[in-house]
Amino acid sequence: MTLVQMQPRSANTNPVHRTVGDAMEAAGPQVCDDMTVEVALAVMAGARAGHLLVCDEDGLCTGLVTQARLTAIRDSAAYTDRVRLRDLLGDRGPVASPVTTMAEAEHAMRYRRLDALPVVDDQGSALGVLALAR
Repeated sequence: MTLVQMQPRSANTNPVHRTVGDAMEAAGPQVCDDMTVEVALAVMAGARAGHLLVCDEDGLCTGLVTQARLTAIRDSAAYTDRVRLRDLLGDRGPVASPVTTMAEAEHAMRYRRLDALPVVDDQGSALGVLALAR
């Protein structure tokens, strides 16, 4: 394993070259993709979080679910208590790299109508979350 020296972030970061890594928030609660919608909503309530990062059995981030999305799914006519988070995300949800520019990330989030986007490292492990400011 190679250790990397981290430099403190400058308060004078050029906004044109600002990256997702400069703006992301802490990762927050992470759950496994085999969790049901009901349990995920309970975890969110307990953590007082508006979203959860979803990871597969290898610990790699597969996406993010929001309280609003889970509530809408739970309240739909097609809902059953067997619906798992992996059923909602498919293979892999959209994610960002910490070196992605803020302009690129904001454009992608607005295009996909996302309020938050997981930030992952090269291996797919969650580093944080990028949330749009309202």
